[in-house]
Amino acid sequence: MSEHFRVHGGARLVGEVEVVGAKNSVLKLMAAALLAEGTTTITNCPEILDVPLMADVLRSLGCEVTLSGDVATITTPAELNHRADSEAMGKLRASVCVLGPLVGRCKRAVVALPGGDAIGSRPLDMHQSGLRKLGAHSEIEHGCVVAEAEGLHGAQIWLDFPSVGATENILMAAVLAKGTTVIDNAAREPEIVDICVMLQEMGAKIEGAGTSTLTVHGVESLRPTEHRVIGDRIVGATWAFAAAMTRGDITVRGVDPHHLDLVLEKLRMAGAEVTTFDGDGGGAQGFRVVQGGRPQSVDFVTLPYPGFATDLQPFAIALSSVSEGTSMITENLFEARFRFIEEMVRMSADARTDGHHAVVRGVERLSSAPVWASDIRAGAGLVLAGLCADGVTEVYEIFHIERGYPGFVENLRKLGATVDRVVP
Repeated sequence: MSEHFRVHGGARLVGEVEVVGAKNSVLKLMAAALLAEGTTTITNCPEILDVPLMADVLRSLGCEVTLSGDVATITTPAELNHRADSEAMGKLRASVCVLGPLVGRCKRAVVALPGGDAIGSRPLDMHQSGLRKLGAHSEIEHGCVVAEAEGLHGAQIWLDFPSVGATENILMAAVLAKGTTVIDNAAREPEIVDICVMLQEMGAKIEGAGTSTLTVHGVESLRPTEHRVIGDRIVGATWAFAAAMTRGDITVRGVDPHHLDLVLEKLRMAGAEVTTFDGDGGGAQGFRVVQGGRPQSVDFVTLPYPGFATDLQPFAIALSSVSEGTSMITENLFEARFRFIEEMVRMSADARTDGHHAVVRGVERLSSAPVWASDIRAGAGLVLAGLCADGVTEVYEIFHIERGYPGFVENLRKLGATVDRVVP
């Protein structure tokens, strides 16, 4: 038996939880530190497994990286190693975000194809296409993305899909290119805005952050900076769903509630009372979700931001499984996300899939069972489902959860759940 969580059903989660920096932002910000010689400091870093992995990637490129609590200090040398093919590259998807900075800074890069969650195909075609338009030659060779250029120049780039990763890599290459680059149909996620803010602090000239058109005026060089990571909206939303599923009362602080406008509106439709705090008067930003009775069924459709995030799809399914009525969940981004439903069916969820659609008929209470996490969000979703089940649910492959949720068990216990870590 491997290490796992034992989740006791029947808990009503009540209390307050603090959200720290966003996983989907911090790893990209660490990569952005490659763009400037000197020491960059990143604060409000989440203490999750992926941060030291990313630190190892940067060390392999010649950086000195110190992690202390929620602070990452990265000292970037004048001469970088352009080969990012360390063992850590295969363990996290975000490692590919060193491609843009290396091409921008070194004019060449050899980056091992990344690993990460098993949620479906995530090709690098748009990353490479964007770099080619900036003047680089890029191919896949021997399991690596190989890119090189005598010099990068501004370009007009249209993305077929608003890919977060492609937007980030093209953006980080373009900030040091000669001339002006326009990225159309760019991703609009808050994490994109966060990296734009950090790059601007480093001296980059970027217009349109948070819109579908980014205009980048290339500069000769960037300088190191100190930057605070934005709060993790996906973790914040996880606690919002936890309140709704367990008919609880949870206050979440440390995240901008406007990054979750659609999520919170869906929970209102499910019957929750939602209050938001903008941080005026010195208090932390956040929100409160109170669910008095059984949730009502709601339909969900995953789309790029500001649509409903694909990362939250497992929580939509878990909520629907215990709601009154029938919900339809449509997945438009990653074809393998519905693997989560196989585990929910083990817990007596009434769910069926047909292509990109899942139909879930809510039941009053789920049934405990041994289940296996296939990715970060599926793992957290199974724990929340276990709180709504009779008996004790065992959740395996918990390393996935710890890649995205610092202090997950501790926060659950603080909110009133009985969750034990079992170490064989």
